[in-house]
Amino acid sequence: MKKIISLILAAAMLLSVCIFASAEQSGELRFSDDGDFTILQISDPQDDQYPAYDMLRLIELSIAQSDPDLIVFTGDIVEDSRIGDFGVDGENGREGVRIEDISGNLDYETTLKNVKATCDAVFEAAEKAGIPFAVTQGNNDYRSGISNEDWLKIYGEYEHCLVKDESPDEEGRIDYNLEIKGSDGNAAFNLWMMDTRSSTVKEDQIEWYKQECAALTEANGGNPVPAMVFQHINVAEIGNLFEPCRFWDEGARNVGTKFYRLNKDIANGVNSGAVEPGQTSEQFTAWKECGDVIGAFFGHWHSEGYSGVYDGIELGMTYGCEFAKPGPYGVRVITLHEDDILNYDNDLFVYTGSVTKGTEKLEKQIDEPYKEPANIFEKIGAFFVNSAVNLYQMIKLLFV
Repeated sequence: MKKIISLILAAAMLLSVCIFASAEQSGELRFSDDGDFTILQISDPQDDQYPAYDMLRLIELSIAQSDPDLIVFTGDIVEDSRIGDFGVDGENGREGVRIEDISGNLDYETTLKNVKATCDAVFEAAEKAGIPFAVTQGNNDYRSGISNEDWLKIYGEYEHCLVKDESPDEEGRIDYNLEIKGSDGNAAFNLWMMDTRSSTVKEDQIEWYKQECAALTEANGGNPVPAMVFQHINVAEIGNLFEPCRFWDEGARNVGTKFYRLNKDIANGVNSGAVEPGQTSEQFTAWKECGDVIGAFFGHWHSEGYSGVYDGIELGMTYGCEFAKPGPYGVRVITLHEDDILNYDNDLFVYTGSVTKGTEKLEKQIDEPYKEPANIFEKIGAFFVNSAVNLYQMIKLLFV
């Protein structure tokens, strides 16, 4: 009798292992036994076949400290081609995977080889840790010159990569969604991975999103499945996190001849630039119509680290981690709670120090309220500081 019971228990254990392995191999995402699901957002590694030492260390530290269930790389995995910095990687004076001949024609095979080498370096820590990861395309990934078909082949070579192309848009952009299963085995949360290419999503991508969201809503008994969006370039509505201000105010950034800063009543974090409020986009309008999106998070601008809620949806900018450009550098960590899905944890972590000096660390960003200038001298000082930051922003626009 004991032998029979032992055999039954052994068979049950083997079956559970097989089920778990099957779920893992199929890329199925689930809330953990403690009811949480942690997403690590990493944006803009924007590197080449000679990866920056600190970029790789930042990824390693962020994985070790956050212990994520999913990593989302929001675009610009590679730098296409430009003059680089010195001392940050194994090649001084140049950044980029794109190789051209003397006539300016793309050397496709060499460029493709460089892209693959860059991806190997960027994704290595996730692969070693056995953590599923997703990727959205960035503008510099397109500038490399290789096709999305080749990008999909590269992604398909990694065991833990979840990238797939589900939208039938004419340009072949890479859009897809990932469901997170709850304890009951049904979809408890959904993640939209959208391809903004060099500016924004197109109408046919939005139509695909609407159709897929409607299907998920129907399968969920007519209730929208709560969701987040990850993509490289932000929607225009992020400007509604800003408020008009005076040029000497802390955080003041110019847009044309006007000055704005984060509205700390609805947003917090660090802004190196500003977006003019009052703009609208078809994508945000679609989110509101469908009623599923509770948050959307972006990269692209590198030195922006903030988030805030506009019209019921949290919008967030996440730091980049390209060390050939000035910082700050950092990542975002989001932890969902199955029993309280609308109230999630959302923190930015900033990388300081360097690998070469052995001083590298990743610390949680502490957001503080603005300080008001006490006198005319502080106002003048703030003006020069703001002017320097705004000049840096204008120069950076030439190289993003």
